[in-house]
Amino acid sequence: MAEAKAGELMEKIVSLCKRRGFIFQSSEIYGGLNGFWDYGPLGTDLKRNVKEYWWNKMTRLRDDVVGLDATIIMHPRIWKASGHVDTFSDPMVDCKKCKARFRADQMHEIPCPQKPSKMASECDGEKTEARPFNLMFETVVGPIRSEENVAYLRPETAQAIFAQFKNVLETSRQKVPFGVAQMGKAFRNEVTPRNFTFRSREFEQMELEFFIKPDEAVEAICGRVAVPAGPGHPGEPQPDWGWQMWHQYWVEERIRFYEEIGLPRATLEEYWQKPEELAHYARATVDLLFKFPFGTQELEGIAARSDFDLSQHQRFCGKPMTVFDEELKAAWPKLAPAKQDELRERYYQARLKYLTKAGEPAEKAAQLARQDAEGLTKGYYVPHVIEPSAGVDRMALALLCHAYSEDQAPDEKGKLETRVVLRFHPRIAPIKVAVFPLLKNKPELVKKAKEVRDLLRPHLSVFYDEAGAIGRRYRRQDEAGTPFGVTIDFDTLGEKGPELQDTVTLRERDSMKQERVKIADLVAILTEKIR
Repeated sequence: MAEAKAGELMEKIVSLCKRRGFIFQSSEIYGGLNGFWDYGPLGTDLKRNVKEYWWNKMTRLRDDVVGLDATIIMHPRIWKASGHVDTFSDPMVDCKKCKARFRADQMHEIPCPQKPSKMASECDGEKTEARPFNLMFETVVGPIRSEENVAYLRPETAQAIFAQFKNVLETSRQKVPFGVAQMGKAFRNEVTPRNFTFRSREFEQMELEFFIKPDEAVEAICGRVAVPAGPGHPGEPQPDWGWQMWHQYWVEERIRFYEEIGLPRATLEEYWQKPEELAHYARATVDLLFKFPFGTQELEGIAARSDFDLSQHQRFCGKPMTVFDEELKAAWPKLAPAKQDELRERYYQARLKYLTKAGEPAEKAAQLARQDAEGLTKGYYVPHVIEPSAGVDRMALALLCHAYSEDQAPDEKGKLETRVVLRFHPRIAPIKVAVFPLLKNKPELVKKAKEVRDLLRPHLSVFYDEAGAIGRRYRRQDEAGTPFGVTIDFDTLGEKGPELQDTVTLRERDSMKQERVKIADLVAILTEKIR
């Protein structure tokens, strides 16, 4: 019963998205293209508002994060270094009976095409053996289709940040710890795209790579490495923070972000990956999960990725990804010899572990690790990274699912009817305020309403609507998630007395309460309510 209700809710949300211009099936007039979606007028503004708020929080309101906008197609060796060429794959099986294709690890979640009441894992069609299927889209750069001209559409935005790390560091005048943020399209040739826009083949990411000092450098400089005292936000960053503090800091910062765009902490779950689930290079990963109608699924991952990424690119391109830390160089000679030996050995062991896992022969790995350890004593190290990685499309879908609501409201005759409303937080709502003349056949009302619209436009996204009964217009804006409505009536014109002249009715979407305010105060009132 619960599954049926969840399915009905998802159908309502999908229907609303098309009806109101949030999301359309890509290439719909040609039958659609599975795994690809287009955003209509309201969906475009919803996504834009989310991205702009993320960008403001990550870069404009911080001194320690800068931006990057890299190309979608990059040198193919980047994807070799990152491991995507060799390991970025899903297990795929085919059904010999219905010819459908599935991810082997998701067959218990996907309906059988021939028997939708059963999951693919339960249908009686014979399945092929699972085989790896690389998720990257291939393309060719240049006029000749050959092996050496093969390139890929990026499956993530992160690798460009690592590849451009030294350029950004040298031109931005930043020092570790600092971050590089990027938003952009990514592409994954999913075996079974599903759940509306949740799992798509083309999507947008918002990623931050926040580079930090290795703990050995922190201890050499500060004499200690701070670790979390318990759960919760650790406060403002401090010089003695180790990777655990930075990781917890970014987990809490990201949860704050979701709360600020209208997804309360109660709608999210923190899933701390178990040691056996972690990527081989990760020290810790927290998945932030949202309770979608189709199940609790990942919105964002915050990973402590050690120094793996920069180290890999250093190995493959042959160019150093180390930074020089003046504080470390100055602090090292002041350490007791025993502490120097301890920190040097710890750094040596960490680098040796990485190099050995990367496939370097034992003797060469030891030699390179010893060089790295000696470099630490002179102020050089490869930065570690904390990576919060979020999907814009998943975030927009979560906002739509959480905002969808039905209640009872009176129609023009006072009779209760079902009202569909999207309760977006005002700061991310596609339209902030709708302006209505009470009647469209009264030129003086229309003229005044357009004056109010033009007054608000430089400050807020405004929708002007004069068609139909005022109650119907309210309902349309409730469905669009517009938090405020402004109605210009005969009181605005002063027909019932000068005390109400140049005032309007301000309606609040969620409570449907109305109040009379002065036109001259509208910008200030709405700006305060929306921020």
